[in-house]
Amino acid sequence: MLKVILIGTGNISKFLFDVLNAHPSVNLVQVVGRNKQALEYFAKFTPVSRNFEKLMEADIYILAINDSAISEVAHQLDINKGMLVHTAGSVSMEALPAKLRRGVLYPLQSLSGSIPEKIREIPLCVEASSEEDYQLLEKLAYCISNRVEHINSEERRQLHLAAVFANNFSNHMFCLASEICKDHGVPFDLLRPLIRESCNKIMQLTPHEAQTGPARRGDQETIDEHLEMLKESRLQKIYSTLSESIQTTYGKEL
Repeated sequence: MLKVILIGTGNISKFLFDVLNAHPSVNLVQVVGRNKQALEYFAKFTPVSRNFEKLMEADIYILAINDSAISEVAHQLDINKGMLVHTAGSVSMEALPAKLRRGVLYPLQSLSGSIPEKIREIPLCVEASSEEDYQLLEKLAYCISNRVEHINSEERRQLHLAAVFANNFSNHMFCLASEICKDHGVPFDLLRPLIRESCNKIMQLTPHEAQTGPARRGDQETIDEHLEMLKESRLQKIYSTLSESIQTTYGKEL
């Protein structure tokens, strides 16, 4: 049985805790965090602590905290035997102390509190400082998901960048669309089937093939009309930048 300690009490820790705590091959030895109230979520099932310098023994210590704090906190931990891994997409494995057995366990998924559907399909990007430790971390990863990929730090940074475009920026577009609907008294719910179909479409087609809209078909008249409708310069700039990018991408096909 793998002995695991979670360090951190945020969304990733809660996700990993809920999944691993239910797995028969994992023993969640301890959860460590500074937030006393947040620790209450875990305290019903496993020992908790607010002391980062006195940890129990484990095979794997998972550091699931803010990216900017990883290096500082990692160098405060007193770990003798186990392996220390972080869960960040944009932080190199080298941010962890070189004297330790170290690695990365990065779930390529947006985690915002609730357990995602189809957990076993979430890609887990795994890296370790030795082949032996990679096999250990891979064993833990397969307790979470069926899709485990060997991804190094540079590859993971590029994936994280792509994920920001695919997930964070696209969601911001939904926010802007919602604002436009609200400002003009039309229901955003009418756009939900369109959003769902757009997401479903790229499961069958490449994003390049799935692109539609006035910029894709070179409809400058509609583009100009939309820009005139947008009274806020911020939205005009976003609309223009995205339209120009689409036109550049498909320029030879227009």
